[in-house]
Amino acid sequence: MTSVNRSEGGLAAITGSGSYLPGPPVQPDQVDRYLGELTAAPPRVIRWFNRIRPLMQELVEVGFYHFAVDPVTRQFTDDNVTMAVKAARKALEDACIAPGDIDFIAYGSPHQDQMPTASVRIQEALGIEHCAEISVHANCTSAYKALMLGCDMIRNGRYKTVLVISANISSSELVAEYYNQPLITRESLFLRYFLSDGAAALVLQAVPPDYRGLVVEDTYIESVGGKKPSAMGNQRPAYFMNPKKEFESGYHHLSQLFQEELRANFHDPDGSVFVKGLRRMLTRHPVDLKKIRFFQVNFPSKHISGLVMDECEALGIDRETLYTKMQTMGYIGPPMALLCLDKIRKEEHLIPGDIILSFVTEVSKFMQAGYILKQR
Repeated sequence: MTSVNRSEGGLAAITGSGSYLPGPPVQPDQVDRYLGELTAAPPRVIRWFNRIRPLMQELVEVGFYHFAVDPVTRQFTDDNVTMAVKAARKALEDACIAPGDIDFIAYGSPHQDQMPTASVRIQEALGIEHCAEISVHANCTSAYKALMLGCDMIRNGRYKTVLVISANISSSELVAEYYNQPLITRESLFLRYFLSDGAAALVLQAVPPDYRGLVVEDTYIESVGGKKPSAMGNQRPAYFMNPKKEFESGYHHLSQLFQEELRANFHDPDGSVFVKGLRRMLTRHPVDLKKIRFFQVNFPSKHISGLVMDECEALGIDRETLYTKMQTMGYIGPPMALLCLDKIRKEEHLIPGDIILSFVTEVSKFMQAGYILKQR
C-alpha cells in the first residue's frame, strides 16, 4: 500500500473494470428449477402469483437471469466474496496493476450479517497484506457510496489506487430452502422473479489534470426516507435473534411493497422522489444534458425505468440515452451501477466530452445516489 501526501489529491480516473455473473443464463421459465419449487407456500399466494406472472414478466422484461446455485445439488457455487474477487481480478488485469498496488478497498452490498466483514475477506482472497478498507451495506445505493468513498479518498490525497467492488447474491434469500414457506406473503414472493446474482469492480487511480480518459466528475448521495415508511426489508431487530425463533416467525424473509403502496411513497405531489433527487444532484453539479451519452437508471424493471424517463425527458435528458443490461441478466442490485460501466467501457466507443450519468432510488428507506462521469 502506498499512501500519498494529502496535498497531492486530484482527479479520480476509472482505469480498469471487471464483472462476473455466476452460472449459465437462466430463462424465466427455469427460475423455479434453480431457486426451487415452493411446495408448502399458502395456496392463495401461489394462485395469486400464477395469475400475475405473465403480467410481471411483461413489465420486468428480463430474458435471462444468473444464479449462483446448482439446481441439482442445491448447493451454492459462489458467495458475495468469491464473486467480488472474480470481478476484482478482471478489473485489476484491465488496469494492468497487481493486487498489492491497491491502497484502499471500498466494498458495497445490500446488507450483511458476516464477521469479519466482506472487505477484509476480499483483501485476504486477493493476497493483499496491507491496505485500507471499508464495507458499505445500504441496499442499491451501496455501490454508489463505495464509489464516492473511493473518489473522495483520491481527491483529498489520502490514497491513489482504489478498488471499488459490489456484489449481490440475491438467490441466497430466494431459494425455497431459505423460507418458512407457510409464512410466505405476496410481498416476499414478488422478489423471486426479477432479482439476480452478480458482481462488478472498478479500479480508480489518481491522475493529473491533463489526463485523457474516463474520470469521475462528481458523486452524490442523500436519503429522503426520514418521513416515509420502509418499502423493502426484513423484520429482524437490531440485535441477533435466536435463529429458531427468527425462522419460526419468518422475520428473515425479504419482502417489498409494490403496486399502490409503493407508488404512494415513490410519487410526491410535485413529482417522483427519483426525479427530484436527480434534479438536486444536477443543480449541485450542472452538466450539459446534450452531452449525456448514457443515462444508467438503476431500477429493477424496464417498466419503471420507462416511467421515470417520462419525467427525465422534461428535464432535458434524451430518452434514447437510457442504458440498461437487465434484459440479459436480470436485476443484480447494487453491482448493476458498476457492471454497466464495465460494459460501456468495453463495448461502446466514448469520445471526449461524452458524459455518463447514473441515478438510483432504493426503496428500503428511500436512499438515493448518483454519479457523473466524463470522457476527457
